[in-house]
Amino acid sequence: MKLSIIIPTYNEEQYLPKLLKSIKSQDFTDHEVIVADAGSKDGTREIAESYGCNVVEGGLPAVGRNNGVKISRGEYLLFLDSDVVLTDGYLESALEEFKDNDLGIAITQIIPLSDRKIDKILHNFANFFMKSVESIKPHGAGCYGILTKKSLHNKIDGFDETLDFGEDSDYIERIGKLGSFKVLRKPRLLVSTRRLEKEGIKDLAFKYTKSTLYDFLGKKISAEDLNYNFGHSQDKKRILYAVCGEGMGHAIRSSVIIKYLLEKNEVIIFASGRAHKYLSERYNNVYSIYGFNTVYKENSVNNTQTFLKAMRNLPRDLKDNLELLYKVAEEFKPNIIISDFEFYSNLLSKLMRIPLISIDNMHIITQCRIEVPEKYSRDRLKAVGVIRSFIIRPRRYLITTFFYPEVKNKDKAALFPPILREEILSLKPKIGDYVLVYQTSDSNKRLINLLKSVDEKFVVYGYKTENVEENLCFRKFNENQFFKDLKSCKAVITNGGFTLIGESLYLKKPVLSIPVRGQFEQILNALYLKKLGYGEFEEELTTENLEKFLEKLNIYRESLKSYKYQGNQEILEELDRSIENYSKI
Repeated sequence: MKLSIIIPTYNEEQYLPKLLKSIKSQDFTDHEVIVADAGSKDGTREIAESYGCNVVEGGLPAVGRNNGVKISRGEYLLFLDSDVVLTDGYLESALEEFKDNDLGIAITQIIPLSDRKIDKILHNFANFFMKSVESIKPHGAGCYGILTKKSLHNKIDGFDETLDFGEDSDYIERIGKLGSFKVLRKPRLLVSTRRLEKEGIKDLAFKYTKSTLYDFLGKKISAEDLNYNFGHSQDKKRILYAVCGEGMGHAIRSSVIIKYLLEKNEVIIFASGRAHKYLSERYNNVYSIYGFNTVYKENSVNNTQTFLKAMRNLPRDLKDNLELLYKVAEEFKPNIIISDFEFYSNLLSKLMRIPLISIDNMHIITQCRIEVPEKYSRDRLKAVGVIRSFIIRPRRYLITTFFYPEVKNKDKAALFPPILREEILSLKPKIGDYVLVYQTSDSNKRLINLLKSVDEKFVVYGYKTENVEENLCFRKFNENQFFKDLKSCKAVITNGGFTLIGESLYLKKPVLSIPVRGQFEQILNALYLKKLGYGEFEEELTTENLEKFLEKLNIYRESLKSYKYQGNQEILEELDRSIENYSKI
């Protein structure tokens, strides 16, 4: 036997057939193919066997490659990643050039399986770099194809199984001390761009540059140092977490949960709008998708413009979002999807039959028995329609709230206190000499003149400016400054956004809520805020009702003494149970 081809795999049913088909079509036939599989949950092993491959137990790439060599019969060894494809005549030309140059180890040049110009430029640069340094330091990776002699492999005792990253460069360097190294000029490998698509040019370039620098300095670097994993831990659940980008509440709540989940699970995140920016600054593996956005005019929802904008963008959003979600999910193979009111992940769960858990505050409207004045029945009906269409029949509803109506089906839904971030929980509140004003939309210009008419200091967020006008101190949003202002304010004026209300109540700050007209979820929050005595609900802010609110701050503070926050732990423990109970195996 002339050549043994060894391929480490884990859940590669999407890519492996293309490689095996390209091997089978080669003119050179004096070879065997050994697949070292790390316990795939999909059809990888069955595919390998159907192509006549020998299948051995794998693990991390070093373990899999060494296990493959143990049963190999070839004089030469070719190590390939599972997502490459051989070009015509690859095996014959690679062996011929290898022997003609009397080499001990070699890699080949790569061509991206992509028509994007940037991908071609990046891969051409990679080829150029590898050739430029070949005489300085033997260096390479499995995606380039590693060709060597079995006798040399045995002399160095194979790949170093203690390394979880850079084991291929270490292997090349050690064999390079026993024989010549070269980047072969004629043969080419076609390589998948999935890592580039998954991690992005910036992140992948950083990881490659860092690992290369360490290699040239003779230092070892671990997968943990680079936040890199081969396949997936079999002991961890794989979670696809999707977040609505409307407002900041969904992102803030999700950030707390994601941080907790990452302690013992693998998590990839999809988010739109402001949520994507917020989460991508804190976590890796955050993908940007399109989301629905409400159009406001003054302090009211412009339903016509909101609908027209959604319909105009829907064909693009539906195609691009589902294409990205499906592609990533095919590779990641999530056990479960968690959605914080994100529409497209809900569709994905139905398409791929992946169980869905819903975490939000919106479903208190559909899953609980609530009583509201008749005048809001139309807004309520619209809200129910939207909520039911966004999240369809999840396995479990985990609903955050500061009020506790009766749950319709306790086997399906449960209520929990607002999820608060550590920065809020650590604040020690005091009563200052100003009122904090927070606006979701900067279209409410009338509010500015009204605040100026009241003899009170106001710190105002939401107008994207940083200046002082009379009794108003405008601030651009800065999280640390916002925490300080919230900690020391005497009261809060806001719309009906759930997150800020929850944070304010925890800090015992009275709240004056002026919900966005037509936003039933905000109206509901404001109604219960007033009912519980924690603040006021006003449909329209006037000088009179603002002054009346400020006169009653001590009354609201007395009521707030009864508000007992029970922490995040309860919902996090219930989430663990739900993930365990409903995850797809």
